Amino acid sequence: MLLLLLTLVSACSSNYGRYQQRNDSAPQAHEVPHDIAMHDAVPKVEPYYPASLRAYNVLGRTYQPMSAQQAVTYSATGQASWYGQKFHGHLTANGEVYDMYQMTAAHKTLPLPSYVRLTNLKNDKQVIVRVNDRGPFHGHRLIDVSYAAAKKLDMLNHGVANIKLDVVTLDESGQMLIAGKPLTPQQNAPELQTEYYVQVAALSDSSKINKLAKGLAALYQIGAQTPEENGVFRLRLGPLKDTSSAQQLLKKVQQGGYPNAFTLSAPQ
Repeated sequence: MLLLLLTLVSACSSNYGRYQQRNDSAPQAHEVPHDIAMHDAVPKVEPYYPASLRAYNVLGRTYQPMSAQQAVTYSATGQASWYGQKFHGHLTANGEVYDMYQMTAAHKTLPLPSYVRLTNLKNDKQVIVRVNDRGPFHGHRLIDVSYAAAKKLDMLNHGVANIKLDVVTLDESGQMLIAGKPLTPQQNAPELQTEYYVQVAALSDSSKINKLAKGLAALYQIGAQTPEENGVFRLRLGPLKDTSSAQQLLKKVQQGGYPNAFTLSAPQ
């Protein structure tokens, strides 16, 4: 059944029966959160989904996922595409729910989940995404990215882009490695201009979200923000200065009764 899940639940499945629409599309403009292209996925150490390390078959072709050791130093160039409304709300290959507004992606052979940095070779724009799905299975495309990631890479209008892919991992001290190598001082510079937050909840009731924000800000002795978008208020704790601080706060928040909390980053 796990292998069947990997086969059927993929970013580039052509099966119409599972979905409400035949062809993929972008969301309506009024539905798109204003800040979706501001943050990257924040890399952290996560256990691999067991089935994602096993060979699987799609459209008559067998794919052998990389080992953890192979994935650490993986780097490649190729074509990226993106997927959106058709797959929004459906399960990904590792059993999570696809959210086109999060920084995620699909790859045929990387272990799930993995983190990768993508660079658009046309405009040098970059994004870090969390790979939690399988695909793309059309042509020779290398990776399928979420709507949010495509927006940050400025490839929505073109549909596809030539990109460079580098796997992102963390060393024992929590510092990022790009394709197995430490970041250079020049590569680290953009991170110094980034603020990190922990998003705790999203509610339509402003009084409840503000009460919760006040309580958590006092509990964790940190600032709290409640930006509103399309009638939904998002409670975010921060800013924090680096990924390590964000992960420490995230762990406390999750242990404090908010297991679905997650980290995000935004430029200052």
